[in-house]
Amino acid sequence: MAAWEQALDELVRTRGSALVGYAYLLCGDRREAEDLVQDALVKTFSRGRGGLETRSLEGYVRSAVLTTYVDGFRRRRRWAAVRHLLVTDDVGPSPDAGVAARADVAAALAALSPRERACVVLRYFEDMTVPAIADALVVSEGAVKRYLSDAVRRMEGLLGPLPAASPTEGEQITLTTPRRTR
Repeated sequence: MAAWEQALDELVRTRGSALVGYAYLLCGDRREAEDLVQDALVKTFSRGRGGLETRSLEGYVRSAVLTTYVDGFRRRRRWAAVRHLLVTDDVGPSPDAGVAARADVAAALAALSPRERACVVLRYFEDMTVPAIADALVVSEGAVKRYLSDAVRRMEGLLGPLPAASPTEGEQITLTTPRRTR
């Protein structure tokens, strides 16, 4: 087995689900997320990046997923035009509040433009700074701030403001954004 094949196998085995989860946050559809990851893997490994460690390769693949999503991903546009003719909604109501909240957030993300959605995912899921997002999307920091502001305003309109948490006596609340390891 060639070195690039081993690197690809290890990356998919160890970080494949995390990559699909990242792509899902961008596009909102599991099958489309899998396609995005597959296209990103082809794009990354066709450039001969087999000699790198898994963490470095994952960064390249995540970058390729983001670029593919933001640039328009032809299959997504074509499928969106005919999806309503072929797909039935197989998601039923669930008594679990976590599932309902997740669905509400997914719907709110779907209402955003691709750049707004990419900024929200990079800021709140990837925990990137505004300058890092600007570098990743090749836009100005001001544009990133505007995308984030517009996206948060639109999402608050759909989801409502977050409830304020009040600690019980003797309890401390630490608010942090979860960090993802690459």
